[in-house]
Amino acid sequence: MIVKLIVAMDLERGIGKNNDLMWHLPADMKFFKETTTGHVVVMGRKNWDSIPERFRPLPNRENIVLTRNTDFSADGAKVFHSLEDCLSFYNGEDQTVFIIGGGEIYRLALELECVDEMMITHVNAVYGADTFFPEFDENNWTIHQVLNWEKDEKNEAPFTIKRYLKK
Repeated sequence: MIVKLIVAMDLERGIGKNNDLMWHLPADMKFFKETTTGHVVVMGRKNWDSIPERFRPLPNRENIVLTRNTDFSADGAKVFHSLEDCLSFYNGEDQTVFIIGGGEIYRLALELECVDEMMITHVNAVYGADTFFPEFDENNWTIHQVLNWEKDEKNEAPFTIKRYLKK
């Protein structure tokens, strides 16, 4: 099992506001879809709830929802009550597990030090977020630029995607 994390954040590390995306960046959404398709995606319950029903579960991916609520169920997704239980379930499997948010799930994954690779979209704008990506020590990662996208008629802000590999 390989554990990867994928996130888009603004210049203030903002990742969401009112349990929703803050920007319209189809090129980044395409990157997210292409990168996670065929793999396991792990998200918190609030993140699951924020996905419009017609898009749930995320197609061509094994959807996992983390929640402390033992009565929760999600059509088309497996439910786990801790990140540790989820990762134990896939341990030893030839599988890539993507942590896709939100803020609390990212924090848990970084605290557990279980993430082998991060794909971070750095959006070159500020959106007044209420949810943020946790601080981490960049010195523990080898960083490669993957894509640089300028603002255009479809994408409202320029962004850079960087790949962080654990040293």
